[in-house]
Amino acid sequence: MGTPENTVDKTPAAEPVHAPGRCELSLEGRTDTEFISGSNSFISWGARSDVGLVREHNEDSFLLRTPLFAVCDGMGGHAAGEVASSIAVKVIGEEAPNTADDVLLGAAIEAANQAVIEAPQKGIGKAGMGSTASAIFIEGNQMAVAHVGDSRIYLLHHGTLVRVTHDHSYVEELVDSGQITADEARNHPSRSVVTRALGSDPEMYADHFTLEVSDGDRIILCSDGLSSMILDDEIESIAVSNITPQNAADSLVSAALTAGGADNITVIVVDILDDGLVEKNRRRFTRGILATSISIIALLVVSLVIAVLFIRSEYYIGINGSTVAIYQGVPSKIAGVPLSNLIDTTTIEVKNLPQSVQDKLALGIRVKDETEARETVEDYREQINDADIKAAKRADDAKSEGEPTGETETTAPNASSQNSGGE
Repeated sequence: MGTPENTVDKTPAAEPVHAPGRCELSLEGRTDTEFISGSNSFISWGARSDVGLVREHNEDSFLLRTPLFAVCDGMGGHAAGEVASSIAVKVIGEEAPNTADDVLLGAAIEAANQAVIEAPQKGIGKAGMGSTASAIFIEGNQMAVAHVGDSRIYLLHHGTLVRVTHDHSYVEELVDSGQITADEARNHPSRSVVTRALGSDPEMYADHFTLEVSDGDRIILCSDGLSSMILDDEIESIAVSNITPQNAADSLVSAALTAGGADNITVIVVDILDDGLVEKNRRRFTRGILATSISIIALLVVSLVIAVLFIRSEYYIGINGSTVAIYQGVPSKIAGVPLSNLIDTTTIEVKNLPQSVQDKLALGIRVKDETEARETVEDYREQINDADIKAAKRADDAKSEGEPTGETETTAPNASSQNSGGE
């Protein structure tokens, strides 16, 4: 099966006869290796890059600019592959966004591609050099991913390892088409042929997408010096069994060396400590409480306004001390606070009104408006005046009936005189 055009051959040198067996190879004392770790309140990370047991120099480069991480595997041989990968991480670091925007992260990788292509024209590196690029940007529970080549990004979620990137390689295409199995791909003679990478095609584009991550997730970025040496199952087992990111990165590199270390090995492990969801939910809850409180307050204010408008539209006639008075509002109280105010007083004594009216006044007699209230009060005044007039008339009548008239006083003596004269 031939090798497709426009590809880059990354076939490593033959394994040395002194390659170690399956006993774990210690990293202690190794000189051509680089490691770094760190953490903040949101993530922690550890990285190690090792030349391996076959290559004479390390063509891998990696980028740690929290929360931006990248692995680039250079191609092109001595003094070229490492140049391409170092250009790639430099440009990605400069062009990457400040948020988890996968489109812009992909654009940063595409800018790195252009820089690698143009470098030989400036006397930097060699024509034909190239590099892979796998980058992530973590923001809260969002992880932007951009990728080209056969370096890989894995996500360990709840103890299960998932590869989230797709190799741009000849054997991956064969696996995708069903011509070979994934196990056969690991030993295929064209397994190191990359079909898309930085440095070969000005129209090259990067895969990009965004994933959700959560507390406890572990992300692994690696060059194919790891993935070509050990199976994903072993990567999963090592990732699960190591507590810190640096220990996990060291153990993965050690496992690749133990398996033969046929290529440069670079591993970055990132742990999600706080995806921000707790704080986001707290803020959402706080905003919900605030919104609810504002709604309740607004409802109370509206209710109060309606109540005030209602009270101001109501009138009744009641008692003020011993006299009749006009009130605006309703004859009630809330928490001892009266819901009415005195509009006008009168000189009408409540005791001068009928008992039935007095009883009603004690409860408050509701009227339509102030005009009706005043008319009713005047009716009471007229009723009292009429009653007074009638009472005075009755008194006069009674007095008149109790006293003799002037005609009676004159007639009686005359009658007596007449009677006397008759005798």
